[in-house]
Amino acid sequence: MTRKAMMSPTITTDRLLLRPLTLDDAEAAFEWTGDERVARYMIYSTHENVETTREWLRSIVTSDTRFEFGFVRRNDDKLIGSGGIRLLEDGFWEFGYNFRYDCWGMGYATEASKAMIDHVRRSFGNIKLRAECAAENTASAHVIEKCGLHFTGFGEYKSYDGLKTFKSRIYKS
Repeated sequence: MTRKAMMSPTITTDRLLLRPLTLDDAEAAFEWTGDERVARYMIYSTHENVETTREWLRSIVTSDTRFEFGFVRRNDDKLIGSGGIRLLEDGFWEFGYNFRYDCWGMGYATEASKAMIDHVRRSFGNIKLRAECAAENTASAHVIEKCGLHFTGFGEYKSYDGLKTFKSRIYKS
């Protein structure tokens, strides 16, 4: 399948607007990409400055099987997180997310994840899902379970820069 550059759709939930990220989002996104508490279990290392966040935003690629979103809180139009869902080579769709620290524990991750999953199901029918999180990240594991996935075993992942390695929990639908 040929991957083509395209924009992710815009999806509205009760509290969130999921929309494509742009370079104009750099300052707001740096609020979580530059926060060590948020980056702790992420595949990226903590962004040292907003230019690193701009570089990340420039690198985002969407296609007909890869959707990336900014998560905007509808009541105040504040960008509070980002995430995406993509088709893997093994036929599973994998999703992920991250949010500003002050937005943790409010159900936003579950709401955004379910919206991304629903979008892919509407577009592609009955799909298989996969998600992975650091084994220590029990909050993320709980979100994944609330999205209907079940623990299937342990794995491991490394950060993009190779500085962090995590034992992970793998979930599938």
